[in-house]
Amino acid sequence: MRAPRTTIGRSRLIASVLSLLVVTALAMSDTGASAAPTVGAAPSTASVTGATSAVESLAIAGTSWAVEERTGKLRVLADATVSESDLVRLRGAARQFAGAVSLDRLGGSLRTLLSGGDGIYASAWRCSAGVNVQSGSTYYFVTAGHCTDGVSTWYTTSGLTTAVGTTVATSFPSDDFGVVRYSNPAVPHPGTIGSVDVTGTATAYPGQSVCRRGATTGVRCGVVTALNATVNYGSGAVVHGLIQTNICAEPGDSGGPLYAGDKVIGILSGGSGSCAAGGTTYYQPIQEVLNAYGLSVY
Repeated sequence: MRAPRTTIGRSRLIASVLSLLVVTALAMSDTGASAAPTVGAAPSTASVTGATSAVESLAIAGTSWAVEERTGKLRVLADATVSESDLVRLRGAARQFAGAVSLDRLGGSLRTLLSGGDGIYASAWRCSAGVNVQSGSTYYFVTAGHCTDGVSTWYTTSGLTTAVGTTVATSFPSDDFGVVRYSNPAVPHPGTIGSVDVTGTATAYPGQSVCRRGATTGVRCGVVTALNATVNYGSGAVVHGLIQTNICAEPGDSGGPLYAGDKVIGILSGGSGSCAAGGTTYYQPIQEVLNAYGLSVY
């Protein structure tokens, strides 16, 4: 015969069950390295490195990739020129390193931003001057390497009547910077970006508020979205180590400066989209070229 249940009996039973549940919960939480991985945990360094190598080995023009600071994942962007068959290849690489890669489409196409118009002029295109620099008493300006590649003389107007100076160094692809020496004393070269008096350089970081200035679209501002980005512009032109932002740009803005306050950060390499629809842009870090040639801003 069962003993009749009482309120006191039920209370003891409930207390025993709760005690058991508490002990079990504590035991499950104290599992150290054997604990189940946290949902959304960052992928391993090895998987991200492997994914980066896999994406780069595909050599698909119109793609860019960088590790996101927030997630630790490799974020791959494919522009409008990337075919469906190449997207399938990119998805295959992403599946191979599941959890370490995200793949998204870009509006427009990734390109270096050359054009005819205002700015600094060569015989076939125009770009934007980046920042004025010096070595001793000799003055230069830095611009994009895809601008100076194959170009010896730069002019102030499209009529090519007033020379500014001559190209003395170019690094493109892999890097994207060029150095032009001022040769015409009649052309001023103040240490400014528009009305901003430059006082030095700075290193970019994710989330940083920045602006850029270009001959086509003027001053535009946004934030740094990634560092150490790689862009495949096509025809073998792959550039590494770039700063990625959500700032728009258009043809002719190439070579213009990226800056935060009165500090120069980078030189515009290229991007996708437009300033009507928005875009993504990439910049060569300024300090690399300054270190390479013993130059300084002023």
